[in-house]
Amino acid sequence: MNDFDWPEMFRQCYDKAVAHYREGRRDAGSYFDGPETAFLASIGCRAQEVYDFAEDWCSSEEPSFATVLLITAARRDYFLVVQGGQSSGRTIRMDELPPGGAEAAGFRWLPRIIAKARAKLRGEMPPELMYGCGGDRPFLRSVNVHPADFLRVVWAARDDDQKIIDYVKAQAGKAR
Repeated sequence: MNDFDWPEMFRQCYDKAVAHYREGRRDAGSYFDGPETAFLASIGCRAQEVYDFAEDWCSSEEPSFATVLLITAARRDYFLVVQGGQSSGRTIRMDELPPGGAEAAGFRWLPRIIAKARAKLRGEMPPELMYGCGGDRPFLRSVNVHPADFLRVVWAARDDDQKIIDYVKAQAGKAR
């Protein structure tokens, strides 16, 4: 793979997923051939993730491809820089996530999205979970934080939730 061309190759996979979804195909595992699957793996992405973005786009026209690309770029960077291009081999369980009603610093959903962002960065999302889903987007919009920026903040904060909380508070204050 030519690293310079990865965004275009990803766009082709995304467009293919949207077309398959619109045709009524719902098996993410059948969307991509061997070279496409290998390409996605090389950037730390799975077919299910592309499917989830295509499904949401087809049903609600969110998130935009620009947002999908930025989220994927943040994951790709983490995968290559922190993980050295190697999968952790782990998938989190749904019961490891805080519930959607959990709060931190008065922000409902924040503990859950922090856990989801960490799992997304590490490539550990279970198939039934999506980062940037219909629950994440309203929360992030309400606190004035782009989903890809949130991933990068979580990456930079490492295990320090307070840094993330402080960032969210500052961003939310700008939105008022």
